[in-house]
Amino acid sequence: MGNIDILVEKNRAIREHFPETLRLRLHRALSWHQRALKEPDDPDAQFIFYWVAFNAAYGDDAAEAMRMGERSRFQDYFSKIVRYDAEGAIHDAIWQRFAQSIEALLTNRYVFQPFWCHHNGVPGYENWEERFERSQRGVRSALFRKETLFILSVLFDRLYVLRNQLIHGGATWNSAVNRNQVRDGARILEFLLPLFLDVMMDHPEENWGNPHYPVVRD
Repeated sequence: MGNIDILVEKNRAIREHFPETLRLRLHRALSWHQRALKEPDDPDAQFIFYWVAFNAAYGDDAAEAMRMGERSRFQDYFSKIVRYDAEGAIHDAIWQRFAQSIEALLTNRYVFQPFWCHHNGVPGYENWEERFERSQRGVRSALFRKETLFILSVLFDRLYVLRNQLIHGGATWNSAVNRNQVRDGARILEFLLPLFLDVMMDHPEENWGNPHYPVVRD
């Protein structure tokens, strides 16, 4: 589990039994993940491609989902993923394989949105340091208790800030600044996404939502 080539073959073997919405999600997510792997020397490009793959996996075009904030959508998606992670592969990835990289991201103020809100002059964020410390206390408690769902939600909240920096032109390509979080983010996404997709393949009966921009044939 986790090897993208094996996952592609698994998908081909069983996808005819999937609902069309899930089949489309998986096809898109796998295609973008494979594209990301072709950029081993460009972490910016890798991160962007991996994020597109993640968006294909979790994004929901249903009206109710669209009314939810991004954090709520992450939470909803991850609650399903963690519930079905019977082998504990995601749990092991967080607490063993990437524990150091994840902790570095979660304690990095440069991927903490209130920090940027304050520096952009948005009213109400003068206490960003207090918010950051409160967040760190929650993270430390969750790390101690090994609360996988909470850490996943906070982790992807931080990665979403990094995503916005890149997608909205808030960073320079191949910049010497903030390299560590881009590299760590790409590596974490590279490993976790196939685990997420594998869980989805094993549970096609779950309602994974309606993918954005479904295929429309004339």
